[in-house]
Amino acid sequence: MKRLFLWLRIIRPQTLFASLCPVLVGLMVAHFYIGYLSVPTALATVLCALALQILSNLINDYYDYKRGTDKQGRVGFKRALAEGTVTEKEMLTACLVALAFAVVLGACLCYVGGWVIVVIGITALFFAWLYTATPYSLSYLGIADIFVFLYYGVFATWGTVWLQCKASGLAFDIRLLMPVYAGAVCGLISMCVLAVNNIRDMDDDRLVGKRTLPVRLGKKAALAILGIIVVLMPLFAWLAFGVSWAMAVVIPACFLYYKVLNAKGAEYNICLMLAGVVNLIYTLLVWISQML
Repeated sequence: MKRLFLWLRIIRPQTLFASLCPVLVGLMVAHFYIGYLSVPTALATVLCALALQILSNLINDYYDYKRGTDKQGRVGFKRALAEGTVTEKEMLTACLVALAFAVVLGACLCYVGGWVIVVIGITALFFAWLYTATPYSLSYLGIADIFVFLYYGVFATWGTVWLQCKASGLAFDIRLLMPVYAGAVCGLISMCVLAVNNIRDMDDDRLVGKRTLPVRLGKKAALAILGIIVVLMPLFAWLAFGVSWAMAVVIPACFLYYKVLNAKGAEYNICLMLAGVVNLIYTLLVWISQML
């Protein structure tokens, strides 16, 4: 039981809203667009998204440890390899298990969604590996924010709607922008998660050559960018759903921004969890907007 709880902590369940929420938003948009949902396809989409994020988290833990970025006693959430609670072999095995789940589920979705889902799936796996695994890793170059916005936002929601259309035998109007804008809000919230994480770790990142945006531009500029991200959330919600409850996402987002402005040390960890709550609140607001 202790090992089970250990691995539950290692997969970082507090981060999984980033992959779950854009899929749930996509399902709600699809229901609005089609009128019903393919439950098996919806379940496979949710599980595949979670498997891909867990894989990304595990790869991130492994390679950050190998490169010396994660150390024992870090300010952020504890990392199992750095703390010595699991071995490198165990972590690699966990990566392979997560990869197997993602590939099997992804293959089922590719059968339903065709070449579009193949492209999204393969690139998602590639960027999950590229995030920290090479000398040119996205997180070390300070450009990971773009990919977080796309894969934990736009692509996840748009791809979910595409899959539901294909599963229902309906043509998908590629000009339909609602899932793009709706997913963009989730992507912006996930960018907040990354921004908070990078602001918290900027001093340690600078020492190991991890050139995140806060390291490149400084803390004040990073906080200013975070403020712009928050302002964009209700704009994209309006583009997706018009004047609706979804725009109220700006309220918890502003609270999150206030907490980040005043955070120090381990307090940033609370902000990270709050960002996940903002994503969940946005999902609930979309549901309310669709119901009214």
